[in-house]
Amino acid sequence: MSAPARSTLAREIGVIGVFDAPDHDGLEPFFAEHGFAVMRGLYTDEDLRDLEIELERQQQRLLAGELPEVCGTVILDDPDAVIDGEPFAHYVCHLTEVSPIARDATYHPAVVDMVRRLLGPQAWLLEDDRFGVVYQDARPGARSGYSRIGWHSDAQSGPNLRVWPSVGVTLHIDATSPCNGFLRIVPGSHRGGTDGMPLGFEHVPGELALYCERGDVLLHHSDLWHGAARATDDGDASIRRHVRAGWYGGERLPPHHGVADFVKNARR
Repeated sequence: MSAPARSTLAREIGVIGVFDAPDHDGLEPFFAEHGFAVMRGLYTDEDLRDLEIELERQQQRLLAGELPEVCGTVILDDPDAVIDGEPFAHYVCHLTEVSPIARDATYHPAVVDMVRRLLGPQAWLLEDDRFGVVYQDARPGARSGYSRIGWHSDAQSGPNLRVWPSVGVTLHIDATSPCNGFLRIVPGSHRGGTDGMPLGFEHVPGELALYCERGDVLLHHSDLWHGAARATDDGDASIRRHVRAGWYGGERLPPHHGVADFVKNARR
């Protein structure tokens, strides 16, 4: 049986906000209007294989107690999380401070250039903080510590800080789909406030399911409404892994700022 025909609208939605290397033409005005954009084609297959191996190695080092204590988190993760009967770490924090390979990937010249075009030449990457560059590994399960995230904006996590605006940068290790979960966004919501934002996982009129391919780099504004949907599959097909970084256009935080003023507003 042949695949069903798709309408022009369906084809357009399938690639909305995706900009191909090397120049990513049109990304800046699209980001300004919609609050997100996807950079595609930055990493080779070899780059991604090497990075994936390195991230899994750092995850195992954390579980074995071989990384500094700050690389773990009990704020975002459940210290008693179990996957397939074994202790599991969904997050490796301070990633670029322990992994040169991850640092090189995070500082891809095209990403750095684009972020500074969006935020200005003063933009800086948060690294020496628990909410800096983080490897995130989402999986479903009754004892999983990270499978979904409710509606929120990044700026809500520190409303009294003067670091804003920021651009969240997410490098996808796995392609996203309903099987392993995906990002829910409300395009253009960064240009308004948070009035009407649901407290949990409810449907929002105008929301978009944003699917990314392996190696895609998603950029999103710190005021964009977004959340992560839970995987609908089990096993390997349900795994959703990425490296998440935050670039900021406002004041720099002092070294090792800490989490005293962190607001955990997103439901899990």
